[in-house]
Parts: sequence; C-alpha cells; structure tokens
Amino acid sequence: METKTPCKILQISNKFDISLTHVYDYSLEIFGFLQAERYREKVRKALYMLPYRYLVHPECRHIPTKSQMYRNIILDSHLIIYRITDLRIEVLDIVYSASGISKIRETRKIFCD
Repeated sequence: METKTPCKILQISNKFDISLTHVYDYSLEIFGFLQAERYREKVRKALYMLPYRYLVHPECRHIPTKSQMYRNIILDSHLIIYRITDLRIEVLDIVYSASGISKIRETRKIFCD
C-alpha cells in the first residue's frame, strides 16, 4: 500500500520575494528578457510543485537538523531554501549556490531567532 505525502500550505517569505526580484533583475541585465522570464517561470514551477513534493528535495547540508526540516531545491545555479513545519512549508530564501555558506547561515539567523 502506497503512503501519500500530505499536501501542505505554502508560505513565501518577504525575503524570498526580494531575493527573487534581485535574481530576476540580474538575469534581465545579463541574459535579456526572454531568459529572465524563463528562469522566473522555472522558479514558479518548482514552487507550484512544492506543497505536494516537499520531501523529495534533499536536506540543506548547511543547516542540518535531526528532523530534516530545512531542505533546498537545487535549481540551476540557485538554491531555494525552505522549512517544513507541521502545518505548512515556509519558503525562506533563494541564494546563489556559489555565494557560499555565509549567506545561507544569515538566512537561518533571520528565520530562527
């Protein structure tokens, strides 16, 4: 018998919205309108599937917990960091994966304090 993962409510933080705007502006400037729109749509699709498939993505290795509540979606050169709670999925931030651990630790400090 197959056990289904329960669907959860998706909550997106203001920090994520701001960071996504920066990602979009950067890609617009560097790659042009079409590529910026394609990448933003790719992010939206990943978020659309998240309430149904939140356990598919790996634990965020920079924020280890016993419950594996912090996870990340690896999307090209970015990580979408999210936290799983009893009631919902909280999308915390999108970070450039080459920016290193310090940016991810800042994200944890903001949302855990």
